[in-house]
Amino acid sequence: MLRPIHFEIQVDDPARAIKFYQALFGWTFARQDGPMPYWLVTTGSDGTPGINGGLHPRIGPQPVEGQAVIAFVCTVDVSSADVFAATAERAGGRIVMPKTAIPGVGWLSYAKDTEGNIFGMIENDPKAK
Repeated sequence: MLRPIHFEIQVDDPARAIKFYQALFGWTFARQDGPMPYWLVTTGSDGTPGINGGLHPRIGPQPVEGQAVIAFVCTVDVSSADVFAATAERAGGRIVMPKTAIPGVGWLSYAKDTEGNIFGMIENDPKAK
């Protein structure tokens, strides 16, 4: 079985997106030399669950509001669905699916970042109904 090992976020404004993800999740970004602007994204310490990724300017048009998602949606494990939803909004994002119970798993919400990209946030709670 093969597992994802890297993700990429395409953005219109790298500085704005970096500021958003730093404020929301505390991720770090390291600019790389190469043929296009590219930042490596570190989401946590080595040896902990999760993957790291990259961020670069969008290739093509921004997603159209209301269209179906045409990419993988990455979901981040958070300590509190409510706290992180509020933090996402304060950082310039918006909640597009409010906190919803996934029975026996936890509380899931979807948000859009400052660039119009959808991502998930889930709070582990086996008692969620």
